[in-house]
Amino acid sequence: MGNFLGPVAGFGVTFATMFKKANTEFYPFEKKPTAPRYHGRHQLNRHPDGLEKCVGCELCAWACPADAIFVEGADNTEEERFSPGERYGRNYQINYLRCIFCGLCIEACPTRALTMTNQYELADSTRASLIFTKEQLLAPLHEGMVAPPHAMYPGMEERDYYLGKVTEAAPGTVTQGAAAGDAAVGDVPDEHEAGVR
Repeated sequence: MGNFLGPVAGFGVTFATMFKKANTEFYPFEKKPTAPRYHGRHQLNRHPDGLEKCVGCELCAWACPADAIFVEGADNTEEERFSPGERYGRNYQINYLRCIFCGLCIEACPTRALTMTNQYELADSTRASLIFTKEQLLAPLHEGMVAPPHAMYPGMEERDYYLGKVTEAAPGTVTQGAAAGDAAVGDVPDEHEAGVR
């Protein structure tokens, strides 16, 4: 008798759930909001005048347990300045085929240049498209920012940027070098120019 009731008891959970209402997810048409501190896609932040916060120190790459980050630093010059410090991240890549979204990279960043957003839709059809470059990771330019390279705010030092003394680009600030074009204070580029894809 015990051998006969064994399979019935085993299917008890199955029979109990057969008549319950199905819990259907309507993603991607209905998306549930993520937690405020959700670990999603990375973002390279800017200072309020548009200069980049990344100083190319490579600490994020060293902290990454999956070896998903590649950083190549370069020196700033007075003719081409991308960050307030001596150096900037010339080449920055994150391989999302390797990234485990642990957040150790943002903990290692000394300038808060790297943070994680709530964006989680990263699926794609090719491997190459999941290696994000600096242009894709950079935060978009907002009003009052000027696309780097450009000079630091007059009369300010590197530490003044981190003390919050710089709130926007100085009047008349223009982009230096070959990338100059007509960019000036108040010009907000489209999403493609700002590195958002």
